[in-house]
Amino acid sequence: MADDRPVPLDDYPVHQVPLSMKHVATGDRNAYDRSIFHVLDHEGRALLIAGLGVYPNTGVIDAYATLRIGDTLHAVRASDALGDDRMRLAVGPLRTHVEHPLREYVLSCAADPDDPGGLSYEIHWSADFPALWEPHHQQRRGGRLTLEGKRFVQAGRCVGWIRAGGREIRLTAGRWTGTRDRSWGVRPIPGEDGGRFAEEYPAEGFHWVWCPVRFDDRFLMVIVQEDADGYRTLNDATVVHPGRRDHQLGWPRPEITYRSGTRHPEHALIHLGDPHKPLELEVEILTSSPLAVGAGYPPAGDWQHGTWRGRDWTDRRAYDLADPAAQPLAAYGVTDHAARFRLDGEVGHGLFEHGSFGRHDPSGFTGLDSVAP
Repeated sequence: MADDRPVPLDDYPVHQVPLSMKHVATGDRNAYDRSIFHVLDHEGRALLIAGLGVYPNTGVIDAYATLRIGDTLHAVRASDALGDDRMRLAVGPLRTHVEHPLREYVLSCAADPDDPGGLSYEIHWSADFPALWEPHHQQRRGGRLTLEGKRFVQAGRCVGWIRAGGREIRLTAGRWTGTRDRSWGVRPIPGEDGGRFAEEYPAEGFHWVWCPVRFDDRFLMVIVQEDADGYRTLNDATVVHPGRRDHQLGWPRPEITYRSGTRHPEHALIHLGDPHKPLELEVEILTSSPLAVGAGYPPAGDWQHGTWRGRDWTDRRAYDLADPAAQPLAAYGVTDHAARFRLDGEVGHGLFEHGSFGRHDPSGFTGLDSVAP
């Protein structure tokens, strides 16, 4: 049968298991492989997020881009059947071109001729620092493995242009920062019942901080994941200097101040445990993009990653973020906050990605509906 024939990547010595590169080593329907780019200006006027993922065991490839300007979130989403050419990172109008692996990328979104005010862009993303491995990420519910991922992160600069809402934004060197996240493994896709483990081991709480920061001379990555009682399940704080060994900063301790009546962070202070000199990373929130709105992350109600929408599906829309009541699910999903950071007298820019759901004893949250006083 034609479906069993070799694919182009099988010509290269890159195999890890005795299978065609068309197939992954696991039969888990939740297998995934994707990349995410973040592009932000240093004044907090714009935050663009662009991702592309493949889901080999559901036969889906999809992509999204969201741009927050003011209180408007412009979104483009596309999905299609996964083909054999894994080097072609394109779905509908969205494309990621790898010019030089781990160094140079071109991100693009073609304009919609029927919607001249819609989102389009062409951005050249260049790495300023070597990529950094994150800790191996696993989550279980009862005895069942629900998530296992390998991920690396990187920071750099961006030039190019973005058009949306009838205006053009020019990205100039020195005024924009880019971060990116590259991951693969197993991650839940909607449509599967967790069965006994979901019923007998309900999630009590989840607390997450993911924080890539680009300074002029270094790149800092901070990760914290905690259970309801504060038990730390993921932990890292590492500084990358070009040409030098990565430097670990011990046990990061986030201190987050939330907007009253919400779990929306207004600012934060992350204590870093350098054994020679304790450091404090100050976080100033500039603008925010909830990933459950437009970007396809749970608990989004209109589209989520890896779901089959038929061939050649594209959706464009704009969301109004001025009224939180208009997007109630946003409060129960992870949010990417473009932020300005200060560390040891230096100013940097990047993301303060945060989500806190259910009980979290260290923060004083007692349940799903608990918020800051």
